[in-house]
Amino acid sequence: MPNQSAPARTPRTGGRIRSQEARTEILAAAAELLEECGYQGVTIEGVAKRSGAAKSTVYRWWRSKAELVMEAYTRTVAERMPQPDTGSVREDLVVFAEQLYGVVDHPLRVRALRGLMAEAQLDDAFEEPFRAWVGGRREVVARILTRGLDRGELRGDLDLDYAIDLLFGPFWYRLLVGHVPLDAREAARHIDHMLDGLRRPRT
Repeated sequence: MPNQSAPARTPRTGGRIRSQEARTEILAAAAELLEECGYQGVTIEGVAKRSGAAKSTVYRWWRSKAELVMEAYTRTVAERMPQPDTGSVREDLVVFAEQLYGVVDHPLRVRALRGLMAEAQLDDAFEEPFRAWVGGRREVVARILTRGLDRGELRGDLDLDYAIDLLFGPFWYRLLVGHVPLDAREAARHIDHMLDGLRRPRT
């Protein structure tokens, strides 16, 4: 398992560092350690040492490791996967799915996601922060689909939650079971199949 104490942030010297900067460094350290060590391997002590913050500072802002880790990963994933807005529901969904499937090019990220999903099934205290993170990713897709509804690209009776499930279902099932590989080159085809049942019928 990777050493949580290295590489440490450069020690802060001289003057009072703004709280937001310290918070950002703590979140970055937590996300790094999650992918290096897995959720079980992350400790508040390790995050504090990696970020250069005091352990008491971490606990002042986050009540638990679960809340810290999921806020950190929410921030990291949002930076890696900015919300697309091309003016086309299909193109937005393709861009999103390509980014989503692209996680397989990063084995440490795959391991982190599998670990988070497993932890959510085993630890009641972790379930709520995990579901909040999942809800945030679902909200991105909900906004894409809602724009498509507003433009008349999708059926007016669209079941939004089910449509979102159609996008994330293959991703999680293939990521966790591994029976078929995830391939970003397949994203556009998968989205086209999905949209076959969601588009507004032509008149």
